[in-house]
Amino acid sequence: MALEFSPETHKKFDAIVGRYPKKEAAMLPVLYLAQEEFGYLGPEAIEYVAAIMDVPVARVYGVVTFYTMLNMKPIGRHHTQVCRTLPCALAGAERITAAIKAKLGIELGETTADGRFTLSEVECLASCGTAPMMQVNDDYYENLSEQNVGEILDRLK
Repeated sequence: MALEFSPETHKKFDAIVGRYPKKEAAMLPVLYLAQEEFGYLGPEAIEYVAAIMDVPVARVYGVVTFYTMLNMKPIGRHHTQVCRTLPCALAGAERITAAIKAKLGIELGETTADGRFTLSEVECLASCGTAPMMQVNDDYYENLSEQNVGEILDRLK
């Protein structure tokens, strides 16, 4: 069976597209909706979105590969994204990433064997004043240290 939105999600799709003057302008929220529905945006999901948006698959692929909040493969329950942009880099983002790697036993782009954590580095998360910082799913953790990042990960179940 081909991949497609559930009836409820298709209603959301229609509502999203209806808010934009051109269907293609709704690309990002539709991709977010697809990721929510399918878990990630694999080739089949990308082809489906291209079909319902009436755009070439290459255009959807280009958007998905540009934005780090869109995932092309399954991720862990806690998507841990460390900001690596200049303010965070100057405040020690590399040390935070190294501490997370050591704590979880995974490298960047990997998921723990139990499926709990996926570790990524991302561009600016717009929290420069509280660098270094990371985002876990939709929550920000700021003013990180090598010690408190371990405590944060321990609290996540």
